[in-house]
Amino acid sequence: MKRNIVIATVAAAALIGGGTATALAVTGDDDAPTKQSSVRASDDDRDDNDRDDSDGRDGRDGRKDTADDAEDAAEVKAAKVTAADAITAALKSLPGTAVSADLDDEGSSLVWDVDVLSSGGDWHSVRIDPGTGKVLGSDAEREDADDTARARAALKGTSVTAAEAAEAGAAKGTVTSVDLDDDGRTSAWDVDTTAANGAEKEWKVDTGSAKVTADTSSDDDDDSNDSNDDTDTDTDD
Repeated sequence: MKRNIVIATVAAAALIGGGTATALAVTGDDDAPTKQSSVRASDDDRDDNDRDDSDGRDGRDGRKDTADDAEDAAEVKAAKVTAADAITAALKSLPGTAVSADLDDEGSSLVWDVDVLSSGGDWHSVRIDPGTGKVLGSDAEREDADDTARARAALKGTSVTAAEAAEAGAAKGTVTSVDLDDDGRTSAWDVDTTAANGAEKEWKVDTGSAKVTADTSSDDDDDSNDSNDDTDTDTDD
């Protein structure tokens, strides 16, 4: 579920206030500052050395892709807490329904970011330490009515939870993202995995049976774009 998130005013104010301010957690202790993750993100300095130049030199893109895969593999290896465990920890902190979980870079650190929809329609983003499984903090989020309605509609009749979808996807690799597909086209969880060599793949986990299948939607979109490009070229000729 891809949503436009607006962080609560208190978090925004903390960011505007400068480096000495911290966002307040809303996990039951409004005075508790957001904690730092114990897991560091991989160094991105290599991007400056491996950037894509358009001077025709062969192999540059291949080296960059290899470096990206190596970084992804290192980050996945450093995250000891699984997606399913991160979701479980988030729901213990803030009861509700987990709608997504993503292993994200937060500054120089890695965190699990779990979006939770409460029974009352409130949204919260809960951050989990991928090294310890502890709750680092949470932020209230504002969502428009349409986003909430789509999420509720997609969740209706769903028997497979986000955590169960993550467990099912783990058979294909290390899960780095679980996201509710709420666009109405399929009844599934979108799951991303990363292999030991850093290769990433996308999967669909059925919300009723937990059956895992390869996500071919991105391939279909690429084929469609290629076809349109060919058509434009033929027209120009």
